[in-house]
Amino acid sequence: MNIEAALEQIGQAPTLESLQSLKVQYLGKNGLVTQEMKTLGRLDPEERREKGRVLNEWKQALESALEAREAQLKEQALQAKLEQESIDVSLPGYAFPSGGLHITSLILQELVGIFRKLGFSVVEGPEVESEFFNFDALNMPEWHPARDMQDTFWVEFKKEPSFTLQGPFGEDITGLGGAVLRTHTSGMQIRYMIQHTPPFRIVVPGRVFRYEQTDASHEAMFHQLEGLVVGEGITMADLKGAIGELARGLFGKEGKARFQPTYFPFVEPGVQFAMWWPERQKWLELGGAGMVHPYLFKAVDDYREQQGLPRAYEGLTGWAFGMGVERLALLRYGIPDIRYFYQNRLSFLRQFRG
Repeated sequence: MNIEAALEQIGQAPTLESLQSLKVQYLGKNGLVTQEMKTLGRLDPEERREKGRVLNEWKQALESALEAREAQLKEQALQAKLEQESIDVSLPGYAFPSGGLHITSLILQELVGIFRKLGFSVVEGPEVESEFFNFDALNMPEWHPARDMQDTFWVEFKKEPSFTLQGPFGEDITGLGGAVLRTHTSGMQIRYMIQHTPPFRIVVPGRVFRYEQTDASHEAMFHQLEGLVVGEGITMADLKGAIGELARGLFGKEGKARFQPTYFPFVEPGVQFAMWWPERQKWLELGGAGMVHPYLFKAVDDYREQQGLPRAYEGLTGWAFGMGVERLALLRYGIPDIRYFYQNRLSFLRQFRG
């Protein structure tokens, strides 16, 4: 075996794979050095000592050469990869597409932000609601004609329901009438009043569902924002002031509100409110409002009493309002069809993203 030729061959190995082959060839289980080591036992002691010394020197030299060449090849591979994957920082950067909030979310944020500045808290409730909280407690018993205006999506329980409806304190209220996809967020007003004692001011944003014939101005799923204020001496003047502030928050300092009498089963008296849009010089009818009906306070106190809590609403007054979020966007931006909101047409949604 020629050690000089072996070292030269290792130093010129072009790849890590070829270097590994040379390592096996010389130092492997059946390699040349290993085979020479096996012959030492047949030699005289003096020859064995001398040849063993030489073979050990060869082995060390080969191992050092292999390690050095392996380090060189790895460094060359790394440099080649860095050159191949290098970034030319002088080139213009790639503009990654950015998303944005849905127009409904933007309007909701704007509305909620206005009421936060007025000291309102924001609460949310379940979208699958008990018939009791969605209708009965809001002065709409089963026979009431107002229910015909909210014919909606009912949830049918099997003998062993896969989930239960929970009351304001986590209690099972599955038996309180049927279960329904809420037709308004007003059920959360009842839940909140049961859990809390006045005075308070809250707004309730969220999705609602109604069995509507879908067309340019009606959709089976949309969003609402409702508000509720309860305390001592609350009057319609307070309601008018809050809606006026909402108008100014939406349309500037020249915005103002107008009330027209109407009927809602859960308020008395009830009004439709419109807001003046100075830019377009027109009134926008946006929602309904009124003083909380005494029946609601009685229903809340009765429920609290059943749960062992004191009655808390006798002698108090309050007001509530509700408005459609998509309706405000339709009027403000001149959108011709409510179905555009949820058809996922990017050409439409990109016009309004935040």
